[in-house]
Amino acid sequence: MALVDRIGEGLERLGGGVILTSVDALVDWSRGQSLWAFPMGTACCAMELIAASFSKFDFDRLGTFPRPDPRHTDVMILAGTITEKMKPAVRRLYDQMPEPKWVVAMGNCTVSGGIFYYDTYSVVRGADQFLPVDVYISGCPPRPEALQDGVLQLRELVRMRSLAPGKRYERELALPRPEDASYSNEDPNPPSAGLEGGDAS
Repeated sequence: MALVDRIGEGLERLGGGVILTSVDALVDWSRGQSLWAFPMGTACCAMELIAASFSKFDFDRLGTFPRPDPRHTDVMILAGTITEKMKPAVRRLYDQMPEPKWVVAMGNCTVSGGIFYYDTYSVVRGADQFLPVDVYISGCPPRPEALQDGVLQLRELVRMRSLAPGKRYERELALPRPEDASYSNEDPNPPSAGLEGGDAS
């Protein structure tokens, strides 16, 4: 299959082997073909995320390569339960990713808090509470084929430019940011001065 047929929309064919396209269409197509992923596995969904990169499913053939550093990635794949204590660290990793960046929520715990943890005070009820999620993959845990389908959907979104940077930035600003006090070792609620080393009477 020729490159021209794969790029599809955004091309104008002229006679004599001349093809016109916008640079944006070409860049978006190439960006969608090579998504470098930052896998963030926190629970049992991480096992399926790992299985997706083995030879049976071969995640690499889709152009999606896992990377250990968020500064070199386009996509954050969240797989598993996210706790309130973990939320600021996940947001910090997301902030380190260069633009344009996308988020895939994999598994029921990441999408909605999960069946076992939904009523627990310490679990975030969905990654979209603090990150702009682009693709949701449900399942407990979802199979590697479901993850591959989600990545293919994300590639299509990137290629069709339905995630315009301006709209994405507005979505991100609307989300609450985790408190920066969570990063420090200081107690956000220190004990009152009257109770420290004094008489209780």
